[in-house]
Amino acid sequence: MGIQERKEREKERRKQQIIVAAKRVFSKKGFNKATMEDIAKESELSPGTLYLYFKNKEELYASLSLRILYFQNIRVEQVIREKDTDPETKLRHLMDAMFDVYEFDPLVIINMFHLQSSETLKNLSTELLLEIKAVNHQVLNNVASIFQDGIDQGLFVQEHPVALADIFLSTFGGVVLWEASKRAIDPQKDFLKSTLRLAFEVFANGIKK
Repeated sequence: MGIQERKEREKERRKQQIIVAAKRVFSKKGFNKATMEDIAKESELSPGTLYLYFKNKEELYASLSLRILYFQNIRVEQVIREKDTDPETKLRHLMDAMFDVYEFDPLVIINMFHLQSSETLKNLSTELLLEIKAVNHQVLNNVASIFQDGIDQGLFVQEHPVALADIFLSTFGGVVLWEASKRAIDPQKDFLKSTLRLAFEVFANGIKK
């Protein structure tokens, strides 16, 4: 292993160390109360070192969301690559994939939906913002391809596949945020999985011809 390669590996290791620490701090204090100094202390690094990797806590927050987006895209691509599977079955597997995405990290995915509808995006570097947009675009197009197959085979309604993908993903995000807000008021009200399952079934029945 060359010197440059070792440096790159160490840089990535340090970056992941900071991201893991940030997740713990955000989980304990929430985004608004957390500071870069808190994250530096949690990661056992100096604040100056953090700023070599992230310009502010918004970028750290967004980096956590980016990990979820990449995982979401991986799961959707796994569904697309299924051989000898009809579009209706792929749609059911896509629903299962969304449950996997939620289970991957419920707190972070809730934060991700908040992030995408907040002013925080304006504080990100152009590079990070473009990366988030690119992965979001990949997810949308990949989901749309499943609907396109169903339309081509005469199984789904003749609507724009990207619009159907938008509605499907919006249903996922909307239910997650709505149920999270209900749990914040009453922790005993945890109906996310059953509500999401019903929402997906209603959607699937609605697009069938």
